[in-house]
Amino acid sequence: MNTILSQRFEEALVYATRLHAQQMRNGTQVPYVSHLLAVSSLVLEAGGGEDEAIAALLHDGPEDQGGRATLEEIRRLFGGPVAGIVAECSDTLESKKPPWQQRKEAYLRHLPAASGSARLVSCADKLHNARAILADYRAHGDLLWDRFNAGRDDILWYYSELARIFSAHGPPRLARELVLVVDQLHAEVAARGSTSG
Repeated sequence: MNTILSQRFEEALVYATRLHAQQMRNGTQVPYVSHLLAVSSLVLEAGGGEDEAIAALLHDGPEDQGGRATLEEIRRLFGGPVAGIVAECSDTLESKKPPWQQRKEAYLRHLPAASGSARLVSCADKLHNARAILADYRAHGDLLWDRFNAGRDDILWYYSELARIFSAHGPPRLARELVLVVDQLHAEVAARGSTSG
């Protein structure tokens, strides 16, 4: 696909940067927009179109910054298709989020029937997250898990399930990369556990 990015993409980048201006990556001093840029880059490199690339920039907006009101603003500014992808990529739009396990199980159940565009953005999101988890695990070891609202085994379970579902339903290229990263993470956690025991 020969995707030409228009002024809409530029406007979405500015909007996302402002929306997440006070937010950092979990447990770091890295501005959150770095994640949004990476996910959008992965989407474009996997052949995504402009709507998908814009949705990648905005995929965490409603979940982290304003819920349904933010989703409706995204719909008004960037159109129904973008807002639809963002909604499909959100595991909750409620300000008081349900418990972690409940949200993740519901998200996993929803993924196989999600649109191809939503799976593309979601898989790019999870791939970038998994790469960050692996890199940070190498740097910080088991202290890493303290950053999350769930324990190590729950995080490993969730990413294994994501890899399995994306492998079965696509997008194929990003799913293959996700499987490799998740397998490597499991291997390194097991190796560290065996040497520390």
